[in-house]
Amino acid sequence: MSFGDPNNPYGTPPQQPQQQPGYGYPQQAPQGVPPQQGYGYPAAPPVQQPYGGGYAAAPMTMPGGVKAARIILWVLVALQIASAIYALTQLGAVDDAVNSVDTSGLSSSDTDAIASIGKGVVVFIAVLAFIFAALGAVLAIKFANGANATRVCTIVYGSFVIVGGLFQLPIGVLTLIAGILIVVFVAKSDGAAWFKRPRY
Repeated sequence: MSFGDPNNPYGTPPQQPQQQPGYGYPQQAPQGVPPQQGYGYPAAPPVQQPYGGGYAAAPMTMPGGVKAARIILWVLVALQIASAIYALTQLGAVDDAVNSVDTSGLSSSDTDAIASIGKGVVVFIAVLAFIFAALGAVLAIKFANGANATRVCTIVYGSFVIVGGLFQLPIGVLTLIAGILIVVFVAKSDGAAWFKRPRY
């Protein structure tokens, strides 16, 4: 270890000679001057995300579970429309059913009232199926650009599908499974990330 020049009474190390600017390694820019990049142009600043974070990320793609939930929604929409149309075609069967039952103790007005009530129930079920089909179609369409509200509404919709499947057991097993899959796929973390993603 060297302690400087022995002839120097102050013990300070000798000054290094100043390098002349010119050829060789590039010189560092003085403090406060932006670093130069090629031919004297300043470096481009990094692209900032609007919510504060480093460089702009690539656009997010729809996760597989969310795509599967969307497909299940479209299948349920088709089934509900088919069920509603089928229910409306069975209005004539209500009259046949009322006429096939022994109504000897009832007047004709009572028989007509029973038939009207039966037809009203069938029409109500058909209209309800059309409404649920329309709601499912709107949710499926909004999967591409919908926000977290679309996710919440889809979870509620899937819950109603589960309840409907429970009331239709054992025939409604497939409906029950479809509702469970919709809720699970949309409620997962990747589903939440898809619906909560930033939009530019």
